[in-house]
Amino acid sequence: MKMFKQTILAAGILTAGLVSAQSAQMNNMIKVGATAGIAVPSDNVSAAVGVDVAYQNLITPGFGLGIATGYTHYFGKDNSGYNNNDVGVVPVAALFRVYPKQTGFYFGADLGYGFLVGDDKVATNSTVNRPDGGFYLKPEIGYHNRDWNFYVQYQKVFAGSNGDIASPASQDYNVGSIGVGFSYNIALGK
Repeated sequence: MKMFKQTILAAGILTAGLVSAQSAQMNNMIKVGATAGIAVPSDNVSAAVGVDVAYQNLITPGFGLGIATGYTHYFGKDNSGYNNNDVGVVPVAALFRVYPKQTGFYFGADLGYGFLVGDDKVATNSTVNRPDGGFYLKPEIGYHNRDWNFYVQYQKVFAGSNGDIASPASQDYNVGSIGVGFSYNIALGK
C-alpha cells in the first residue's frame, strides 16, 4: 500500500509539473548566442565569429520585438598587396521575429546601426581610414523551441564607399558575412 501511495504521489507531482510547464508563457526573454560565418564579399575580410545578446518581448504568441547588440570579429586578409586589419562590429539594433508555430520554423531581422571598432586604418600598409560604421542589417531564418534558436544569418554593415582603396590596386571596403548561429533563451518572467 505504501508503494502505491508513493507511485500516486510521484505521478501527481509529474503531472502537475508537465501541466505547469505547458501553460507557462515566456513573454520576456534575454537571448544569448554565438555566430560564425564566411565574409561576403571578401575583399578585405575573410571570416567572422561573434556573440549576440538581445532582449525580446512577445507582443503576440507569434510576433516578438526587442533590442539587440553584441560583438562580431571580422578577420582581415591580405588582398592585392594590402595587409588588411581585423575589424569588429558592435550593433545597436531593433529586433523583430515571426514565429508561425510554437516550435519550428521562424524568421526575423535586426535593423539598426553597426559601429566599426578596431584599428583606425583599413590596412597596416595603407593611409585610408576605416569608416566608423553604417546601417546594420541581420536577417535570419531558423528553427526554434522554448529554449533554443538555431539559424542561418546574413550580417552586413553598409559603410558606403568609406574605406575603399583606389590606387594602385582597387579594393572595396566591406564588412559582411553569411553564417550560422544559435542562441539560448533566458526567461525573465511570464
